[in-house]
Amino acid sequence: MGGPLRSPFDKLRVTPYFCMRITIIGSGNVATHMAAALKNAGHQIVQVYSRDMQNAALLAYHVKAEPIDDLQQISPDIDIFIIAVKDDAIGPVAEQLAKHDKLIVHTSGVTDMYALLAFTDRAGVLYPLQTFSKIKEVNFRHVPLCVEGADENTTRQIEDLSQSISNNVYRVSSDQRKTLHVAAVFACNFPNYLYEVARQLLDAKGLDFNLLRPLILETAKKVQERLPAQVQTGPAVRNDEGTMQNHLKMLNEMPHLQQIYTLLSQGIIKMDFTPPAHK
Repeated sequence: MGGPLRSPFDKLRVTPYFCMRITIIGSGNVATHMAAALKNAGHQIVQVYSRDMQNAALLAYHVKAEPIDDLQQISPDIDIFIIAVKDDAIGPVAEQLAKHDKLIVHTSGVTDMYALLAFTDRAGVLYPLQTFSKIKEVNFRHVPLCVEGADENTTRQIEDLSQSISNNVYRVSSDQRKTLHVAAVFACNFPNYLYEVARQLLDAKGLDFNLLRPLILETAKKVQERLPAQVQTGPAVRNDEGTMQNHLKMLNEMPHLQQIYTLLSQGIIKMDFTPPAHK
Protein backbone atom coordinates (compact mmCIF):
# COMPACT_ATOMS: atom_id res chain seq x y z
CA MET A 1 0.00 0.00 0.00
CA GLY A 2 1.26 3.48 -0.80
CA GLY A 3 4.32 4.55 -2.76
CA PRO A 4 7.97 3.57 -2.40
CA LEU A 5 9.79 4.33 0.83
CA ARG A 6 11.76 7.55 0.68
CA SER A 7 14.05 7.36 3.69
CA PRO A 8 15.33 4.90 6.31
CA PHE A 9 12.74 6.30 8.73
CA ASP A 10 9.61 5.49 6.68
CA LYS A 11 9.47 1.76 7.37
CA LEU A 12 6.80 0.10 9.46
CA ARG A 13 7.67 -0.58 13.07
CA VAL A 14 8.09 -4.25 13.94
CA THR A 15 8.03 -5.51 17.52
CA PRO A 16 10.94 -7.94 18.12
CA TYR A 17 10.89 -10.76 20.63
CA PHE A 18 13.12 -8.57 22.80
CA CYS A 19 13.80 -4.85 23.04
CA MET A 20 17.15 -3.24 23.72
CA ARG A 21 17.73 0.29 24.97
CA ILE A 22 20.41 1.78 22.75
CA THR A 23 22.52 4.91 22.59
CA ILE A 24 23.99 5.77 19.21
CA ILE A 25 27.38 7.50 19.24
CA GLY A 26 27.62 9.33 15.93
CA SER A 27 25.26 10.89 13.41
CA GLY A 28 26.82 10.06 10.04
CA ASN A 29 25.66 7.69 7.30
CA VAL A 30 26.18 4.42 9.21
CA ALA A 31 24.70 5.82 12.43
CA THR A 32 21.67 7.17 10.57
CA HIS A 33 20.78 3.93 8.78
CA MET A 34 21.53 1.69 11.75
CA ALA A 35 19.54 3.85 14.17
CA ALA A 36 16.59 3.83 11.77
CA ALA A 37 16.76 0.05 11.31
CA LEU A 38 16.92 -0.55 15.06
CA LYS A 39 14.06 1.86 15.74
CA ASN A 40 11.94 0.31 12.99
CA ALA A 41 12.63 -3.13 14.49
CA GLY A 42 11.13 -2.02 17.80
CA HIS A 43 14.23 -1.20 19.81
CA GLN A 44 14.42 2.00 21.85
CA ILE A 45 17.00 4.59 20.84
CA VAL A 46 17.54 6.44 24.11
CA GLN A 47 20.12 9.02 23.03
CA VAL A 48 22.03 10.16 19.95
CA TYR A 49 25.43 11.74 20.53
CA SER A 50 27.30 13.99 18.10
CA ARG A 51 29.83 16.74 18.65
CA ASP A 52 27.53 18.82 16.44
CA MET A 53 24.23 19.31 18.29
CA GLN A 54 22.38 20.10 15.07
CA ASN A 55 23.37 16.71 13.60
CA ALA A 56 22.52 14.94 16.85
CA ALA A 57 19.14 16.65 16.99
CA LEU A 58 18.26 15.78 13.39
CA LEU A 59 18.86 12.05 13.82
CA ALA A 60 17.38 12.02 17.33
CA TYR A 61 14.18 13.61 16.01
CA HIS A 62 13.67 10.80 13.51
CA VAL A 63 14.25 8.01 16.03
CA LYS A 64 12.52 9.77 18.96
CA ALA A 65 15.66 9.97 21.08
CA GLU A 66 17.36 12.62 23.18
CA PRO A 67 20.14 14.50 21.33
CA ILE A 68 23.35 15.26 23.25
CA ASP A 69 26.70 16.80 22.30
CA ASP A 70 28.57 16.02 25.52
CA LEU A 71 29.49 12.51 26.64
CA GLN A 72 29.07 13.69 30.23
CA GLN A 73 25.32 13.77 29.49
CA ILE A 74 25.20 10.05 28.70
CA SER A 75 22.32 8.21 30.36
CA PRO A 76 23.37 4.97 32.12
CA ASP A 77 19.84 3.59 31.68
CA ILE A 78 20.64 1.62 28.51
CA ASP A 79 21.78 -1.83 27.39
CA ILE A 80 24.30 -1.03 24.67
CA PHE A 81 26.37 1.74 23.15
CA ILE A 82 26.84 1.59 19.38
CA ILE A 83 29.86 3.65 18.31
CA ALA A 84 29.63 4.78 14.68
CA VAL A 85 32.32 7.44 14.42
CA LYS A 86 35.64 7.89 12.62
CA ASP A 87 38.10 5.10 13.34
CA ASP A 88 40.59 7.30 15.20
CA ALA A 89 37.85 8.49 17.58
CA ILE A 90 36.66 4.99 18.62
CA GLY A 91 39.26 4.48 21.35
CA PRO A 92 38.86 7.88 23.04
CA VAL A 93 35.07 7.59 22.97
CA ALA A 94 35.14 4.04 24.36
CA GLU A 95 37.43 5.18 27.18
CA GLN A 96 34.80 7.71 28.28
CA LEU A 97 31.92 5.25 27.97
CA ALA A 98 33.59 2.35 29.80
CA LYS A 99 32.75 3.75 33.25
CA HIS A 100 29.05 2.98 32.63
CA ASP A 101 29.80 -0.78 32.46
CA LYS A 102 27.53 -1.40 29.48
CA LEU A 103 28.05 -3.41 26.32
CA ILE A 104 30.01 -1.31 23.82
CA VAL A 105 30.27 -2.16 20.12
CA HIS A 106 31.76 -0.28 17.19
CA THR A 107 30.76 -0.46 13.53
CA SER A 108 34.19 -0.08 11.91
CA GLY A 109 35.51 -2.41 9.22
CA VAL A 110 39.19 -1.89 10.03
CA THR A 111 39.37 -1.22 13.78
CA ASP A 112 40.29 -4.23 15.92
CA MET A 113 37.94 -5.20 18.73
CA TYR A 114 40.89 -4.70 21.05
CA ALA A 115 40.44 -0.95 20.63
CA LEU A 116 37.47 -1.45 22.97
CA LEU A 117 38.93 -4.23 25.10
CA ALA A 118 41.60 -1.79 26.25
CA PHE A 119 38.86 -0.15 28.32
CA THR A 120 36.16 -2.79 28.93
CA ASP A 121 35.64 -6.53 28.71
CA ARG A 122 32.05 -5.95 27.54
CA ALA A 123 33.00 -5.25 23.96
CA GLY A 124 32.18 -6.28 20.42
CA VAL A 125 31.78 -5.32 16.78
CA LEU A 126 28.69 -4.88 14.61
CA TYR A 127 30.01 -4.07 11.13
CA PRO A 128 27.50 -3.50 8.31
CA LEU A 129 29.05 -4.42 4.96
CA GLN A 130 27.30 -1.86 2.77
CA THR A 131 27.80 1.59 1.31
CA PHE A 132 25.50 4.16 2.89
CA SER A 133 24.35 7.67 2.12
CA LYS A 134 21.68 9.59 3.99
CA ILE A 135 19.70 10.36 0.82
CA LYS A 136 19.45 6.73 -0.36
CA GLU A 137 17.28 4.14 1.35
CA VAL A 138 18.85 0.75 2.08
CA ASN A 139 16.86 -2.34 3.01
CA PHE A 140 18.75 -3.36 6.14
CA ARG A 141 17.26 -6.85 5.96
CA HIS A 142 19.62 -7.50 3.03
CA VAL A 143 22.72 -5.93 4.60
CA PRO A 144 25.38 -8.43 5.77
CA LEU A 145 26.21 -7.76 9.41
CA CYS A 146 29.56 -9.01 10.67
CA VAL A 147 29.63 -9.56 14.42
CA GLU A 148 32.31 -10.30 16.98
CA GLY A 149 32.24 -10.38 20.76
CA ALA A 150 34.72 -10.53 23.61
CA ASP A 151 33.19 -13.85 24.72
CA GLU A 152 30.45 -16.25 23.68
CA ASN A 153 27.71 -14.58 25.72
CA THR A 154 28.55 -11.14 24.32
CA THR A 155 28.71 -12.52 20.79
CA ARG A 156 25.23 -14.04 21.17
CA GLN A 157 23.85 -10.74 22.46
CA ILE A 158 25.20 -8.90 19.41
CA GLU A 159 23.93 -11.69 17.13
CA ASP A 160 20.43 -11.43 18.59
CA LEU A 161 20.40 -7.67 18.08
CA SER A 162 21.74 -8.05 14.53
CA GLN A 163 19.22 -10.72 13.59
CA SER A 164 16.41 -8.38 14.58
CA ILE A 165 17.37 -6.05 11.71
CA SER A 166 19.11 -8.28 9.14
CA ASN A 167 18.69 -11.73 7.61
CA ASN A 168 22.43 -11.95 6.91
CA VAL A 169 24.43 -12.15 10.14
CA TYR A 170 27.94 -13.64 10.19
CA ARG A 171 30.52 -14.24 12.90
CA VAL A 172 33.69 -12.58 11.59
CA SER A 173 36.94 -12.11 13.52
CA SER A 174 38.82 -8.82 13.58
CA ASP A 175 41.48 -10.25 11.26
CA GLN A 176 38.86 -11.53 8.81
CA ARG A 177 36.97 -8.23 8.96
CA LYS A 178 40.07 -6.25 7.98
CA THR A 179 40.50 -8.44 4.90
CA LEU A 180 36.81 -8.05 4.14
CA HIS A 181 37.18 -4.27 4.32
CA VAL A 182 40.11 -4.27 1.87
CA ALA A 183 38.12 -6.51 -0.47
CA ALA A 184 35.18 -4.11 -0.22
CA VAL A 185 37.41 -1.20 -1.29
CA PHE A 186 38.38 -3.16 -4.41
CA ALA A 187 34.76 -4.19 -5.05
CA CYS A 188 33.08 -0.85 -4.34
CA ASN A 189 35.26 2.24 -3.93
CA PHE A 190 37.68 1.64 -6.79
CA PRO A 191 35.00 0.73 -9.36
CA ASN A 192 33.03 3.86 -8.43
CA TYR A 193 36.17 5.96 -9.00
CA LEU A 194 36.57 4.28 -12.39
CA TYR A 195 32.94 5.09 -13.22
CA GLU A 196 33.76 8.75 -12.67
CA VAL A 197 36.90 8.45 -14.82
CA ALA A 198 34.72 6.97 -17.57
CA ARG A 199 32.17 9.76 -17.16
CA GLN A 200 34.84 12.43 -17.52
CA LEU A 201 36.29 10.76 -20.63
CA LEU A 202 32.84 10.70 -22.20
CA ASP A 203 32.05 14.25 -21.15
CA ALA A 204 35.20 15.52 -22.86
CA LYS A 205 33.80 14.20 -26.14
CA GLY A 206 30.23 15.35 -25.56
CA LEU A 207 28.94 11.86 -24.76
CA ASP A 208 26.34 10.99 -22.11
CA PHE A 209 27.24 8.73 -19.18
CA ASN A 210 23.82 7.08 -19.63
CA LEU A 211 25.39 5.18 -22.54
CA LEU A 212 27.42 3.16 -20.02
CA ARG A 213 24.76 2.52 -17.40
CA PRO A 214 23.31 -0.64 -19.08
CA LEU A 215 26.84 -2.05 -19.39
CA ILE A 216 27.59 -1.34 -15.73
CA LEU A 217 24.30 -2.90 -14.65
CA GLU A 218 24.79 -6.03 -16.74
CA THR A 219 28.29 -6.54 -15.32
CA ALA A 220 26.95 -6.17 -11.77
CA LYS A 221 24.15 -8.65 -12.49
CA LYS A 222 26.59 -11.26 -13.82
CA VAL A 223 28.58 -11.40 -10.59
CA GLN A 224 25.38 -11.96 -8.60
CA GLU A 225 25.04 -15.32 -10.35
CA ARG A 226 28.59 -16.32 -11.32
CA LEU A 227 32.15 -15.79 -10.12
CA PRO A 228 34.03 -12.77 -11.51
CA ALA A 229 36.60 -15.13 -13.01
CA GLN A 230 33.88 -16.64 -15.18
CA VAL A 231 32.66 -13.38 -16.70
CA GLN A 232 35.82 -11.29 -17.26
CA THR A 233 35.84 -9.66 -20.70
CA GLY A 234 37.85 -6.96 -22.50
CA PRO A 235 41.09 -6.56 -24.45
CA ALA A 236 43.39 -7.47 -21.54
CA VAL A 237 41.87 -10.90 -20.90
CA ARG A 238 42.24 -11.56 -24.66
CA ASN A 239 45.75 -10.08 -24.54
CA ASP A 240 44.78 -7.82 -27.45
CA GLU A 241 47.97 -5.74 -27.64
CA GLY A 242 46.80 -3.62 -30.59
CA THR A 243 43.66 -2.40 -28.86
CA MET A 244 45.47 -1.72 -25.59
CA GLN A 245 48.17 0.32 -27.34
CA ASN A 246 45.51 2.36 -29.13
CA HIS A 247 43.79 3.05 -25.83
CA LEU A 248 47.06 4.19 -24.27
CA LYS A 249 47.71 6.58 -27.17
CA MET A 250 44.27 8.12 -26.59
CA LEU A 251 45.35 8.79 -22.99
CA ASN A 252 48.65 10.49 -23.92
CA GLU A 253 47.66 13.75 -22.24
CA MET A 254 46.55 11.95 -19.07
CA PRO A 255 49.62 10.01 -17.84
CA HIS A 256 47.95 9.13 -14.51
CA LEU A 257 45.17 7.35 -16.43
CA GLN A 258 47.74 5.66 -18.65
CA GLN A 259 49.36 4.31 -15.49
CA ILE A 260 46.06 3.06 -14.11
CA TYR A 261 45.12 1.48 -17.45
CA THR A 262 48.50 -0.26 -17.70
CA LEU A 263 48.47 -1.55 -14.11
CA LEU A 264 44.92 -2.90 -14.36
CA SER A 265 45.56 -4.47 -17.77
CA GLN A 266 48.71 -6.16 -16.50
CA GLY A 267 46.82 -7.39 -13.48
CA ILE A 268 44.15 -8.94 -15.72
CA ILE A 269 46.77 -10.55 -17.98
CA LYS A 270 48.62 -12.08 -15.00
CA MET A 271 45.54 -13.22 -13.08
CA ASP A 272 44.50 -16.86 -13.02
CA PHE A 273 40.86 -16.82 -14.09
CA THR A 274 40.33 -20.53 -13.56
CA PRO A 275 37.22 -20.88 -11.32
CA PRO A 276 38.08 -22.35 -7.87
CA ALA A 277 36.09 -25.56 -8.49
CA HIS A 278 38.31 -26.37 -11.46
CA LYS A 279 41.70 -25.77 -9.83
